[in-house]
Amino acid sequence: MSEDLTPQRVRQLWHLLEPLHAVLYYAPEAHDEAAALGYGTESRWPSYFAWRAAPLGPVGDAVVTAAFYSFNPAMTARYVPAAWDVADPAKVLAARERAVDRAYRSIFGVDPRDPDGLGAPALAEAARLARRAAEAARTAGRPLAAANAALPWPEPPHLQLWHAATILREHRGDGHLAALLTADLDAAESLVSFAAVGAAAEETFAGRGWGDAEWTAARSRLAARGLVTAAGTATDAGRALRAEVERRTDELATDPWRAIGADGAERLADLLGGPWVKVLGSGMLPAENTLGIGKV
Repeated sequence: MSEDLTPQRVRQLWHLLEPLHAVLYYAPEAHDEAAALGYGTESRWPSYFAWRAAPLGPVGDAVVTAAFYSFNPAMTARYVPAAWDVADPAKVLAARERAVDRAYRSIFGVDPRDPDGLGAPALAEAARLARRAAEAARTAGRPLAAANAALPWPEPPHLQLWHAATILREHRGDGHLAALLTADLDAAESLVSFAAVGAAAEETFAGRGWGDAEWTAARSRLAARGLVTAAGTATDAGRALRAEVERRTDELATDPWRAIGADGAERLADLLGGPWVKVLGSGMLPAENTLGIGKV
C-alpha cells in the first residue's frame, strides 16, 4: 500500500461514494421505474434484489444468497428467481439507468453554475477520477464487481459517476465477504457481531430476514467463541475481530485507488463532498444503515 494512500482515505471514499450508489434503492424515481416494470413497491425488497442482481443475469436464489451473503436464504428465495418472471435482467438494467438518471437530475439539478450540479465541471472531474479507479479494479474472485464492470459505460458524466461508485462499492463488498469468511463469521453471525460493536441497532438488521430464533442462535455461537456477552454486546475479543475484519476490508479495497494515487484520491474526496451533502440532504436515505457508515 502506498504510504500516503491510507486505509482511512480508502474508507472515506467508500463513505462518500456509497450514498451516491444507494439512491437506486430509495429514490422515488427508482420506485416509479420498478413499478413500471411490474415490481411491487410496498417495500423496497422486490426491486432491490432485481436492481442489484441484474448484472449477474437470470441467476437463481442460491447464487444471489452467496453473492449478497448477509440475507437469510429464505428471504432471497422469496424474491429470486421470481424477479426475472417480472422482467428479464436486460430490462432491469435499462430501467435502473433511467432511475438513476432521473434521481440524480432531481437531486442535483442541471444548472451549470451550480458547483455540484449535473452540468458542473466538478462533477465531470469526479466522474473521470472515479472511473479511472473503477476500471483499474481487479475483479477476480469478486462476482458482483466483475458483473458490473462488464456492463457498458454510460455516456453522461453523472451516470459514469454512479456506475463507477457501483463497481467500487461492489468490489469493496466482495472483499468484505472474504474478510468475514477469514474471520469464520457466517451470514447471521456477521450481522450479530456488527450490531454488537454498535454499528447499528439490532432492529436495523431486521430487513435481512433473520428471525428472533436465528438471531439468538447466532449470538449463542458467538458467545461460545467469547466474542459477545449473553446480552449481545461485543467482548474485547469481539471488538478486536470486527476491527480486523474492517482493516482487512480496507486493505482489500485499496488496489483500485492506486490508479489515481494519493493526490487523486484526495482530490476526489474534495469533489464528492458537495454531492454527498446533496444526497444526504434529500432525506431519502435512512439515518442508520446496516453498513455501519459513520460508525465504523
